[in-house]
Amino acid sequence: MQYNFDRLPDRRLTESYKWNSFDEDVLPMWVADMDFVSPEPVIRALQARVEHGVFGYPTTSSSDQRGTDALRHTIVDRLAQLYHWEVQAEDLVFVPGVVTSLNLACHALAIPGGGVLVQTPVYTPILNTPGNAGMTRQEMQLTQCPDGTYSIDWPAFEAAITDQTRLFILCNPHNPVGRVFRKDELEYMAEICLRHGVVICSDEIHGDLIFRGQRHLPLASLDPVIAQNTITLIAPSKTYNLAGLACSIAVIQNAELRQTYLHSGKGLVGWVNLMGMVAAQAAYQEGQDWLDQLLVYLEANRDYMIKVVQEEIPELRMGSPEGTYLAWLDCRQAGINGNPYEFFLHKARVALNDGGTFGWGGTGFVRLNFGCPRPMLAEALNRMKEALVHNEG
Repeated sequence: MQYNFDRLPDRRLTESYKWNSFDEDVLPMWVADMDFVSPEPVIRALQARVEHGVFGYPTTSSSDQRGTDALRHTIVDRLAQLYHWEVQAEDLVFVPGVVTSLNLACHALAIPGGGVLVQTPVYTPILNTPGNAGMTRQEMQLTQCPDGTYSIDWPAFEAAITDQTRLFILCNPHNPVGRVFRKDELEYMAEICLRHGVVICSDEIHGDLIFRGQRHLPLASLDPVIAQNTITLIAPSKTYNLAGLACSIAVIQNAELRQTYLHSGKGLVGWVNLMGMVAAQAAYQEGQDWLDQLLVYLEANRDYMIKVVQEEIPELRMGSPEGTYLAWLDCRQAGINGNPYEFFLHKARVALNDGGTFGWGGTGFVRLNFGCPRPMLAEALNRMKEALVHNEG
């Protein structure tokens, strides 16, 4: 079927975190939550489950083909088809959210004085997870290139690792800078971590949202040795706009590491809810047509935004995201007095993410979510442009 991504659903009365956090005249272009209706097969599967009328405890064992087991095998098949990545059903751990999974990884590897390496600027919850586990956050800053894209300073990456470093959290595709790391980059990061005895937690939640000319490679799929040293986090939430159903998967092929990970949440982290599993199963089995159309639309939104910024808002600078639906806008040359987040919120009535919350290298930037109907994106950019024009006046 043909999906209409130009239609904006009314979300004001749906307990939407994105839409209800600001005044009604503010356009919310911040949290990574798309303003698109999810795939029809997902809606149909959820409706069928609701019509059944019973919402008891879901199956969580791996001894039969119901409940999570059906979803396990769907994911195993999907990873093999997309990436030639052979994993076993028992390698999958279901967790109610990738942020929870990130915290579990830190708790699993926590030792007194232990450190966690992150690449900034990066998704804010990644910055917070080391402290939540009593660990020290160790940072290395990605290097901004003249075209607004980012690269890795390899000597700085390795120098940031110390004898106390226990875990490296990789974000790929990277949020907020939009990089899809190449095979050689992934291999070199993994080689450095292996050499220093550092486990990798690879947040790949945006791995399905890749634009033409790029290819997402799960880090653990590159080599069996790397796989034994990696916790991979995936989810249907960003891909199919299902974040409110809280279903994610940690792929951990090292059995000992998997048990340590599971033990870290014992008594604290429950199973994924029934509706989250129903939605994930339907999305992964029947959502590809919707995803194919979505990627065309998102890429057109990205290209439209780049054109508008370059031609009409030259005070801002924007690299071209290789993946995700997030734009990282450099406002440092825009003549804004103070925080650009506050400026655009109050002067343009557009809510963005404050770049400073993404850590070292984020001050002076804002993050904009272009996963929305194009008329909404056009309105937001026009408001931002007008605010800057009046700022100059």
